[in-house]
Amino acid sequence: MNTWLHGRWQHATQKYSPNYESRLNKNDISLIVLHNISLAPFEYGSDAVECLFTNTIDANANPFFTQLVDFRVSSHFFIRRTGEIQQYVSCDDMAYHAGVSQFHGREKCNHYAIGIELEGCDFEPFESAQYDALLVLLDELCQHYPINAITGHQHIAPHRKTDPGHFFDWQKLQEHHLPIDWNVNAIQLA
Repeated sequence: MNTWLHGRWQHATQKYSPNYESRLNKNDISLIVLHNISLAPFEYGSDAVECLFTNTIDANANPFFTQLVDFRVSSHFFIRRTGEIQQYVSCDDMAYHAGVSQFHGREKCNHYAIGIELEGCDFEPFESAQYDALLVLLDELCQHYPINAITGHQHIAPHRKTDPGHFFDWQKLQEHHLPIDWNVNAIQLA
């Protein structure tokens, strides 16, 4: 079985966000950006992230959501605390996850990056199931796309963002032996 179909990994639960656009260069997908998200803050397990990424968030469901109603954001993947992987945007397209950003002097990371959101926050560890799922996904992405770097949102937008945060275990990624040249600072360890 082909595990990829039009930029969608067939082992992920497929969801569809309207918040994307075609990439300028589909052969230039070289970066993975890791994020964290919880909606409302510090709450897990609801469908709020899906509602955010699909523009269906209900402002009446939680006072915090009123500020999100007009957001048009997305990510390629979302990994729940249970390890379930959901895909919202084809990797062949550009998701709206990085915003104003720069990696090694190159701006507009959305144009050449794949975004992965981990259900969580800056203030507590991620679950083992999430790391297990993330490592499988990273292997697949590195085999299918010319990925040469993995970084955090905090590294590409340091004055705006703090995720995935200091609880994220970057060492676990290094020990996994991904086909990344770790010796050229491909990853910026937190």
